[in-house]
Amino acid sequence: MRLYVGLGNPGAKYQGNRHNIGFMVLDEIARRHGFAPWRRRFQGETSEGTLGSERVILLKPMTFMNESGRSVQEAASFFKISLGDIAVFHDELELPFAKVRVKVGGGIAGHNGLRSISAHVGNDYRRVRLGIGHPGAKELVHGHVLSDFAKAERQQLEAFNDAVSDHVGLLVGGNDSSFQNKVHLTMQAKGFTSKDDNGSAEKPSKN
Repeated sequence: MRLYVGLGNPGAKYQGNRHNIGFMVLDEIARRHGFAPWRRRFQGETSEGTLGSERVILLKPMTFMNESGRSVQEAASFFKISLGDIAVFHDELELPFAKVRVKVGGGIAGHNGLRSISAHVGNDYRRVRLGIGHPGAKELVHGHVLSDFAKAERQQLEAFNDAVSDHVGLLVGGNDSSFQNKVHLTMQAKGFTSKDDNGSAEKPSKN
């Protein structure tokens, strides 16, 4: 069994925020793969289904971002899910918009949701980093992550969410590199990525 966590903030005010891309991706996974209706538990919302032959619990913590770990800990404890079977889908400033990278463990890069999860369950879970781009200056970061995606970005956002959802089954089998590559090739085929872009560019962490 796997626990796939999408990070975001609850409520209509935050629904379209860049910070909520983790919620958006989980909603699309549930829709495209015929998961059960969402229900409230574990201080969040869950939906259950299968990807390939694996049972997967989708979890959207409703605790607000900086307390996400409480919800994740409850769900992981209830289902007895090990840290290696948890994947967290979250917004990533240091990736260009609509790029995806997967890693296990590592730093939290100032992300309050990851900080809370690491404090409650440990650090060696899989992170599915969903690029939202960097505003260019440190003082602009807070407003950037809590602002809605622009109208001009929405078509690309929908295509990205679709691509991640379509290929998410590869993560279940541990095929992280194949997952990244499939998402990139899908975005390229839809005209959102140029052929000379290998999808690997990350913005330097210093501003």
